[in-house]
This record gives sequence, C-alpha cells and structure tokens, in this order.
Amino acid sequence: MGELETEAEKTRSEIAPYLRELAEQLDGDDAVTLELGGQQVRLDPTNPVTFKLEGESDWSEGDTEAKQSIEFELVWWREAQTAEEGALDITTEGQ
Repeated sequence: MGELETEAEKTRSEIAPYLRELAEQLDGDDAVTLELGGQQVRLDPTNPVTFKLEGESDWSEGDTEAKQSIEFELVWWREAQTAEEGALDITTEGQ
C-alpha cells in the first residue's frame, strides 16, 4: 500500500523531458523509475494497463480566471498476497 505524490510549479519546457523519459521507460520491458520531490518510486507495470486521460476546466461566476488541468493515470494489477508485496518501492535521494 502507499502513495507518493508531488506537486510543483514548472514551465512547460521543464515538464516535457520528464514526460518523454516516462514514455521511453514505458516503451521498454523493464521497471519504470520516477523521481518525485527528492524521492524515487520504482514501478513495474504489467499488461494490460488502463490509461485514463482527463481534461478539465473549472470556472465560477465572478471569477477572473479559470483553472484548467490535464490528468494522466495509468492503472494495472499485480499479484500480491501481503501488504509488503503490494507496497511501492520508494527510496529517498541519497539512500
């Protein structure tokens, strides 16, 4: 079990290489390693993977800005008989 989430403001050009690297890792057969806020999580997606893509806009009467977002989610199932087998493989930078 567990969750690792990060949020940081970046430019579009800072985000693009991160997404390209993720795409290259997904295209291979090995595990995927993501760096999130000074931590790394290693995931090994199994086939099939459910891909969820969501575009959203939120605006209310009187607002001067609309919040817009794009969300990507990949979901897959792994065999696990214990919580440890189902846990995320997370390491902290410097370990």
